[in-house]
Amino acid sequence: MKILLSDSFDASLPGRLAKYGEVTDDKNQVGSADVVLIRSKTKCTREFIDAAPNLKLIIRGGVGLDNVDREHAKSKGIKVYNTPKASSVAVAELAFALMIALPNQLITAHNSTVAGQWLKKDLKRTELLNKTLGIIGCGRIGLEVAKRAKAFGMKVYVYDVVPVSSEYIDGQKELAELLPLCDYFSLHLPLTPETTGLINKERIAQMKNGACLINTGRGKTVVEEDILEALQSGKLGGYGTDVYVAEPPENAAILKAPNTVFAPHIGASTKENLLRISDEVVLLMDQFAKGELA
Repeated sequence: MKILLSDSFDASLPGRLAKYGEVTDDKNQVGSADVVLIRSKTKCTREFIDAAPNLKLIIRGGVGLDNVDREHAKSKGIKVYNTPKASSVAVAELAFALMIALPNQLITAHNSTVAGQWLKKDLKRTELLNKTLGIIGCGRIGLEVAKRAKAFGMKVYVYDVVPVSSEYIDGQKELAELLPLCDYFSLHLPLTPETTGLINKERIAQMKNGACLINTGRGKTVVEEDILEALQSGKLGGYGTDVYVAEPPENAAILKAPNTVFAPHIGASTKENLLRISDEVVLLMDQFAKGELA
């Protein structure tokens, strides 16, 4: 069996996979690979899959599977799995870091201080205490965000297409009810036809003036041009994101927007999480080798 690591994983993973067969990170060997391991960089398109006639299994180290053509994989008899349990804490911590950075103006505070400015009286901060957070898409990651928000004394409401219940949640709302209610929004949506462009000009108009938006889900669930316009007008008070419509977002207009904090899609890239991803990958490989994967 040949196992191709097409993206970066923890350095210990190749050694842990060696018992299952030959392990390589040479992408030129995709044509002879039986298993391909990816994260967010590699796109398993129809062309990629057709170039791998021996392929039997794709494992995505992470949650989202929008970079895999699952229908074409299925038509070829290729199994597709992800590692959804691993990344919850890592992504939730980054989402909350972005949520803290915006009202505390940490980026401006850092850059101005390093530049020799002392903006002690100029930088105005607000607190998260007693603010209302709306979590849009509340699975494992959303629940971890809710837990942290409660520790900061926030009210937490969620929107999801399935019922959500937790001691950290004050209620579940329809999206139209949620939008005018919240001071902060945290997006944790998968990319589907229904969620593509979900946060657009019309829905932003329904939000409170000055609401802040955090996105550690998928870049295409927002309309970046509408986010930019809302930030420029002051309708949105801030935008913190780890994901973009195009990655990397070279020359994207959103990068020039005010009141923003940007990260280069690092939500799942903690040392601890890479080890958790490796654990899930090894478990899947063990099941695959024994013929136990559904």
